[in-house]
Amino acid sequence: MPDFRRITLADKEWIDPLLRMGNLRGSEYTFTNNFIYRTIYHIEVARMNDYYLVRSHREGGAYSYLYPAGSGDLRPAVDALVADAAELGVPFHMNGVPREGTAALEALFPGRFAFSEVRDNFDYLYESEKLITLSGKKLHGKRNFVNRFLAENEGRWAYEAVTPENLPECWRMNVAWCAENGCGEDPSLAEETCAVKNCFDNFTALGLRGGLLRLDGGVIAYTMGLPLNSDTFIVHIEKAFASIAGAYPMINQQFAAHNCADYKYVNREDDVGDEGLRKAKLSYRPAILLEKFEAVLKEPSGGR
Repeated sequence: MPDFRRITLADKEWIDPLLRMGNLRGSEYTFTNNFIYRTIYHIEVARMNDYYLVRSHREGGAYSYLYPAGSGDLRPAVDALVADAAELGVPFHMNGVPREGTAALEALFPGRFAFSEVRDNFDYLYESEKLITLSGKKLHGKRNFVNRFLAENEGRWAYEAVTPENLPECWRMNVAWCAENGCGEDPSLAEETCAVKNCFDNFTALGLRGGLLRLDGGVIAYTMGLPLNSDTFIVHIEKAFASIAGAYPMINQQFAAHNCADYKYVNREDDVGDEGLRKAKLSYRPAILLEKFEAVLKEPSGGR
């Protein structure tokens, strides 16, 4: 039975190598995402052979297991997760299952799982070169926003890497952004703010890279992310003042230029079912919509 326990910062040392072995592109497969949302989703972790196992649930909600990341024989890891659900007396649900994961599970356990795609969790992957150059007709509008920002703010703007020294300025900008966008009244934004604060509090320990945009000396946008796997960089956070024309496209382009050129893709995570966010992410013309599925055990997992 997996020895699940709450994830801590010290777990990064053994989790990161397993994630590298798995080489998956989903946003769930970063230590940072699992760590910063640990309180909201009650995230617990365990190791079985060379697989990273994750169990989570919301307060009073259903349990869910992440598709195992690592290498070697997958069967013992899945058997252990199914047995854990049976021990808890809860239905078995596995989330974050990639397309190739559904094939692997079906091959190992024919007919035992029902699979359903979860569109709200699909990640948006973009070609790094496209985000940097904004070339082509499809990104003409984004290029215009950046050019307008440059023209209207010539000599007034600057891009900087986020460092421990300027990190507090980014946090003050984030607080102002929350005041403008009603984080206190929106439960999902309140949860996101909690996760964002974890990034700020552990910026160096998590190995995050950041970039900020200044206008007349003040921070108007910032972004944080890190390498996800061998060919993909992931952006975890991006905030900008929407009242400043071109601020969002500009921080997106500048951060990609300074951090993502060595990676084929940039994963900008999912849209959580938000129609406005979906429209914005689609407008950048993703190269890949990374499919994710839920796997549900067809037979009861038992109870007590």
